[in-house]
Amino acid sequence: MGGMSLIIETLIFFLPSYVANGLPVTSCKIFKRRHPIDLGKNFIDGRRVLGDNKTIEGFFIGLLSGLLVGLILTLCGLHVIESSIVLVVGTLLGDLIGSFIKRRISLKPGSPLPLLDQMFFLVTAIAFHHIIVGPIEFNIVLYGVLITPILHVSTNFIAYKFGLKSVPW
Repeated sequence: MGGMSLIIETLIFFLPSYVANGLPVTSCKIFKRRHPIDLGKNFIDGRRVLGDNKTIEGFFIGLLSGLLVGLILTLCGLHVIESSIVLVVGTLLGDLIGSFIKRRISLKPGSPLPLLDQMFFLVTAIAFHHIIVGPIEFNIVLYGVLITPILHVSTNFIAYKFGLKSVPW
């Protein structure tokens, strides 16, 4: 398989994850009032569990949009719905775990933590897929790991320019 076709295959395979990870920032434009997933609670270390940026509304936007993309890809014969579901749930949980880790090391919501910000959602999605559905072809994983940081930085900058994010990372 050629390099360009493998890039396209990788993008299609991870598209439900990318959408689920990227679209929650739109909740600030859709909902006037948002509700933090952690309900404003602190962890045993006295810091917020996740912070105000992880909202119930954003989680459901990510879940529904990622599942919709997975369904459309499945109907087009480009994906398998079980894989899409597992990738989307793994992505969203990975993002929440990443926020939990950032709060434990005293980073404020929106503060950057290179690699964790760009990759943890994908690594978690891949791990969930491996455990629940089965292994993903090595080349797809490799290209995903190489492509995702570039996509993440680019889409975050675009979201910042459109006023969806307060910081460009």
